[in-house]
Amino acid sequence: MHITRRKALAAGAAGLAAVALPAGQGRATGRGAAAPPPTLQPYASYWFPDSLPAGSPPPGVVRRSLAAWDPAKDPDLPFNRSAVPLAARFAPPPPNATARAGQARVCALAAFAHTSGNPSQGAPTADFYALTHWAYLDELVFWGGSSGEGLILAPNAPVVDAAHRNGVPVLGTVFLPPAAYGGQLQWTRDLVRRGPDGGFPLADRLIRVAREYGFDGWFVNAETGGGDARLGADMRDFVAYLQKRGEAGGAGLRVTWYDAMTVSGGIDWRNRLDDHNAPFFRAARSMFLNFNWDRAGLGSSGGLARNLGRSPYDLWAGIDVEARGWDTPVDWDAVVPAAGPHVTSYGFYRPEWTWTSLPADARGPAAFHARDDRFWSGQALDPSAPEAGPWRPPAASVADRSTLTALPFATTFNTGHGLGWYEKGRRTGESGWNHLGLQDRLPGRRWVIRTAGPRPAVGFAFDDAWRGGSSLLVDGTLTGPAEVELYACRLPFSDATVVELAHRTDPGSAAVRVELVVAVDDGVAYLPAGVLRAGGRGWTAARVRAGAKLRGRRGRTIRALGVRITPPDGGAVRWRLGRLAVRDAAPAAPAPPVAPEVTASRVGPDGPAELRLAWGAPVGTAVRQYELRQALPGGRFRFLGGTCGHAYYVPALRRTDGEAATRIEVRAVDELYAVSAPASLTFRW
Repeated sequence: MHITRRKALAAGAAGLAAVALPAGQGRATGRGAAAPPPTLQPYASYWFPDSLPAGSPPPGVVRRSLAAWDPAKDPDLPFNRSAVPLAARFAPPPPNATARAGQARVCALAAFAHTSGNPSQGAPTADFYALTHWAYLDELVFWGGSSGEGLILAPNAPVVDAAHRNGVPVLGTVFLPPAAYGGQLQWTRDLVRRGPDGGFPLADRLIRVAREYGFDGWFVNAETGGGDARLGADMRDFVAYLQKRGEAGGAGLRVTWYDAMTVSGGIDWRNRLDDHNAPFFRAARSMFLNFNWDRAGLGSSGGLARNLGRSPYDLWAGIDVEARGWDTPVDWDAVVPAAGPHVTSYGFYRPEWTWTSLPADARGPAAFHARDDRFWSGQALDPSAPEAGPWRPPAASVADRSTLTALPFATTFNTGHGLGWYEKGRRTGESGWNHLGLQDRLPGRRWVIRTAGPRPAVGFAFDDAWRGGSSLLVDGTLTGPAEVELYACRLPFSDATVVELAHRTDPGSAAVRVELVVAVDDGVAYLPAGVLRAGGRGWTAARVRAGAKLRGRRGRTIRALGVRITPPDGGAVRWRLGRLAVRDAAPAAPAPPVAPEVTASRVGPDGPAELRLAWGAPVGTAVRQYELRQALPGGRFRFLGGTCGHAYYVPALRRTDGEAATRIEVRAVDELYAVSAPASLTFRW
């Protein structure tokens, strides 16, 4: 058993039938003998090391050589460049007695789309793997690559931006497949070819890619057989060079090695750390062990890691969940025993099973998140008391982590995809969309609920929102107060600190009394946030002078944030939280973006226009993201999209009433979701 036994992945993730791309995207089409101009759509980048396969590529595939890559000549680079730095984070006290800080961590190898045809800046569909459980992840590998498309895959910017906002580093993939799946030993030799100075030119190029694109390193998976000891030594030195040079200058790039090639140069999946693969482990930052490990092998692997002066938690024990998800049989006590120290860390292979395995008649963002919460938190959806059973979710063993350490902090519970777009409760975008870069920092523990009565259902809802594409919904019949823990944090507060909420009851809901739950050093405070009428009256804004109300309490740090909702007369409750913000100073609108322009355009003969747009960052303004909208008659607007970077692709700008020109506005948005004055550009048809 090995990492390429899944034929769908070796064929370029063609088995991901659930991936929904815009019509015609990534495919060459034509009428008669003349083909239309290529799409302006930018895609995630992929390369071969140097030499290319013989023959013509499949439709929609562009074969490229990394050795020939020049960032100055890469027109898609502005769309693929991450803009969010990697956030620092901390481990709060775990919510249960079995999760342990400082021991096992989790790596995930996830395929978000095909190797080719993977849009750089999201797409107009909500059907997407919108990963949100960053609190349990230590490393994300942007998985893909195939012998027909390309072997080196750089992560797209939205995934990196979302991960970085939550403190998770993201690695690209270097995939050298077995000959049975089209692998050629020449590609391995191309990769590790030495330069005149004895260095490795393609290692330098990989480092340049990671720095230009803004991600954190590489997952190296060498599975092409036929090598000898010389090739094994070159690969070992290549990995050591890549890791050492990647760390230089404070960049902190990391390399994870997959357990396939050994120092002999041959392929032998060892399923443990031993003398055959230890030189690669010493060269890299971490190592992903093949899936056929056993209890004795993991025990000896941890011992050898310590003897080498390394942590056993730098070893990821591979767990393949691609086919069976939470029904995958796993000897959990071999990795994370319930009693005694953890043995190693572990790595999930293809956790996007929670998305790809959704039934065709039940697809949708709410259904996906319900399944994904179960995968990470357990069937009971209660990280404070994970149930015992054959599936041991990460919440049961791994301490979650948080990046909430500074003000201001705000969330609109936007998961990075939706069925529409909302601003202040008004729908301004009518179609589905995904862009993980727009995802908020979301509650890390799904869901810790304290109540003496029936437990309500808590989750993300996509039928209404205050801002973005989703809101937080509490739904159930309550006989008393229900307290929902939302965030573990270390937020400083002063007498001037306020907490702001936008919330509502839905039609049919009982009246609800809402309190903000704030944990500080000497206990928990319940701060009144208002009473909402029964039956739904639209969104209500509330402001709680939390700092003043906490005056005199010991310490000046908020340790946890939550809400307590109580129906005074009992009954069925449907209560939504659309915004939560903690701040000191009142927000000032950010400065607008600088000089937006159309850098390329294409108008179809009978359809809308494709546009590539770019702008500059406002000076002296901290910007969370940029949002684009189209001006419509009567002072209305249509949401076009958003990004954290400074370039965006509009796939379909629709002309209104035969107008000769269309005005597009680009606005800067800060951490509190204050919006700048628009910077406008005009597209002439």
